[in-house]
Amino acid sequence: MIRRLLGSARSAAAMAAAALATAMLAVASAGDVLAAAGQPVDRQIGMQDAVTPVAHAIHSFHDMVNGIIITITVFVLILMLYVMVRFRESANPTPSKTAHNTMIEIAWTVIPIMILVVIAVPSFRLLNLQYAYPKPDLTIKATGYQWYWSHEYPDQGGFSFDSLMLQPEEIAELKTKGINAPRNLAVDNEVIVPVNKNVHVLVTAGDVLHNWTIPSFGSKTDAVPGRINATWFRAEKTGVYYGQCSELCGKDHAFMPIAVRVVTDQVFADWSAAMKAKDKKRAKQIIEQVAIEDAGKQVANASAPAAR
Repeated sequence: MIRRLLGSARSAAAMAAAALATAMLAVASAGDVLAAAGQPVDRQIGMQDAVTPVAHAIHSFHDMVNGIIITITVFVLILMLYVMVRFRESANPTPSKTAHNTMIEIAWTVIPIMILVVIAVPSFRLLNLQYAYPKPDLTIKATGYQWYWSHEYPDQGGFSFDSLMLQPEEIAELKTKGINAPRNLAVDNEVIVPVNKNVHVLVTAGDVLHNWTIPSFGSKTDAVPGRINATWFRAEKTGVYYGQCSELCGKDHAFMPIAVRVVTDQVFADWSAAMKAKDKKRAKQIIEQVAIEDAGKQVANASAPAAR
């Protein structure tokens, strides 16, 4: 009996591995339906690309736990089918009267404990990575209001600005300039941060609960009135990354997006200097030029496979 169960377990593991490999190949061949870095896409499969150490760790943990879940599910399914066929009344007219099996009882106690330990160790490592804040190169304070975000740079002279979702006519105007502005995600004033720098974000709210979230960064922190929460990220690639308030906060909850543009050190220095000088027109020109260049790179990258 034990040998048959162990044999079934080995078969289940092999079938689970094959099913997982097939699923991964299907995802890899899906092309346009894979989620992109920075924002969701139509018919996407999977999470947005990770561009920070924390997001990479979250994705690895997610894949590992999913592999365990699939293996257990396939094993239980095969075991149920085996029992239904092997011990059906017609094939087993005289049922066994065995009441206990010590090895099986030990196995179904010890194996789940081992699985939980395998899950717990990387889980604790991930929590430590998320909450062991490295020394910051830049600090930003994000305050949620109904229904927009306000961002302040306390170690860059204390300048601040509000970020409101763009309206359709504003999006149309940007697109005439060659700037990508996705509906319900683009904002009038993006958060600007330098690439490969540790950024601490202090998060609070001025009225009700909100949540500051950027999926590609692996950052998701409640904004609570009267309290300061914190998150951190280190973006590894330039570009613009979008998020949305993820705590139900009222009628326009779905319309208070977050946009973080990651730029080079020089661009950040130029933009920061313009903001400190209260030259918002110059600061906007700097970011619009970067946005136009990024949009051109995206078009070039999209057309490159077709050219080959």
